[in-house]
Amino acid sequence: MSIQKEASPTGSNCIEVEYFFEEATHLMDALIQNKCEYELLALIREVASRLKLRVIIETAPQPEKGFKRRFRVALKKETKTATAAVTIATAALVAVVAAPLSVAAGDNARKLIEQLMEAPEFMPADNERLRLQTEKLKLQLMASCANLDTSNVIKKRRSNFFELLTRYPKINGVRFTALEEHQATATQEQQLSRPQFGTYILTTNVLEPEEIDDVDIEIISPVLKKSSYKWTGMYQGRPRSFSMQSKEFKKLVQSGKVQFKNGTSINCQLTIHKKMNNEGTERITGIDITRVNHYFENDKPVETVEGKKQKKQPEPEITQLALFM
Repeated sequence: MSIQKEASPTGSNCIEVEYFFEEATHLMDALIQNKCEYELLALIREVASRLKLRVIIETAPQPEKGFKRRFRVALKKETKTATAAVTIATAALVAVVAAPLSVAAGDNARKLIEQLMEAPEFMPADNERLRLQTEKLKLQLMASCANLDTSNVIKKRRSNFFELLTRYPKINGVRFTALEEHQATATQEQQLSRPQFGTYILTTNVLEPEEIDDVDIEIISPVLKKSSYKWTGMYQGRPRSFSMQSKEFKKLVQSGKVQFKNGTSINCQLTIHKKMNNEGTERITGIDITRVNHYFENDKPVETVEGKKQKKQPEPEITQLALFM
């Protein structure tokens, strides 16, 4: 069961995580706890970074009741809107960490910002300059919310956190709270039970392939005969290995109709395969050349048959529009 507490019109500068146990105990495996906190701290830093906020994170004194850990968040550079910025950062973290993979965390954070920034302590009617600065901050944070859903670091760190808890049967629930260090009022609170943990865990580290068209590649090492060897070419300023998937171009090369010399280039479509590591950092695992649009002979482009066919294909938007004309 998920328990959510609505945002209160107050500031918050701490993230608190509380663990609930199957048995009446306050003992937790120290390695599991430290690993969970490592993932949570990385999450806080990434959420702040995606919101374009530079923060420092400090361990705060522990509450007396329950098995809780509390972390204080502050801006590296203090500003007049720092209270509002830190409140948003802490509340947004709770919203993001409690958003399952199927939910757009950015939308939740955007609604939260809209709600919190309406509070009179953040939008003072008697201080026009501060009100304008706060409004500017609000627009910046709202625009940055789209970055939350595109971050693989957030998805992977959150997945790691809940995977650790899934493997530790003593824990049957966890609660995240954004609160002010010296007050009991929560800005944002989310409580999750053990059956929900699986909705946050990634099933694979393999990412969706990315297709890029109209790419120029200078060929360093072509494959002139039928084989499974990879080509080598300059892509984004560095040598890369490519798998040539264009049957037409391979035939042209193998029949000798395309000759290679120093500086020979092709224009092509790429499919880039990616994977993320345990920290959510992307790395390229393979690049396919799926279509060669044209190659160069004596610095003049020579269009391929598949390149011509691709050019003749109308844009989807134009095709759809023509249906109604």
